[in-house]
Amino acid sequence: MIKINLLAEGKRPVVARRARQPLGGGGGPELANVALIAAIVLGLLVAGGWWLLLDQRIKKRDKEIAVAQKEVDELAQVIKEVEEYKAKKAELERKIGVINTLKDNQRGPVQIMDDVSRALPELLWLTGMDVGPATINLRGTAFNMSAVANLIDNLDKVEAFNEPILQDYTQRSQRGRSEIYDFKLNLGYSFAKKQRPETDAGAAGATGTPGTAAKPAATNERGAE
Repeated sequence: MIKINLLAEGKRPVVARRARQPLGGGGGPELANVALIAAIVLGLLVAGGWWLLLDQRIKKRDKEIAVAQKEVDELAQVIKEVEEYKAKKAELERKIGVINTLKDNQRGPVQIMDDVSRALPELLWLTGMDVGPATINLRGTAFNMSAVANLIDNLDKVEAFNEPILQDYTQRSQRGRSEIYDFKLNLGYSFAKKQRPETDAGAAGATGTPGTAAKPAATNERGAE
């Protein structure tokens, strides 16, 4: 007779099952540290690249500033040379002006004396003459005012003289002679050549032409008579 022990078979030993590991696997803290380190490295790389870019820009600006500064220095040298040239030119012009003034002053009194002496009419003489840088003061005596008027007219005809002005005259008596007149004249002068308008020269030429043509006609008429 066969005996079957059902209890033995039904009571198998229970084997402890291993707990399933999570899908991510173990070592969660290690992965976080790796990610943090990677982020720090990446940040350092980005910061380094940005710093290099800024450094290149700064160097480029420094080169541009150096070039601009060089141009400024060159322009400053040119400006300095121009200012020195202007100063030398002004000094030369001043010296030339002084030389011309000295020449005019040297020939001025002689020419003034000559022109005034030529302008003196009869019955008049000068008692004093003061010559300034641009004016002449005359003092004199005349037997009549007609002589003074002739003097003014003669002086006015001199190209270097301006129109004379009679400042004062007094009448006084002289022993054994008729009354005489003491007078004072003032006039300006300049030895710069005065340019006459071309219209005046043309008008003078046009006026002279008929005059010269009229004279022979008058002569012919007289000859015909």
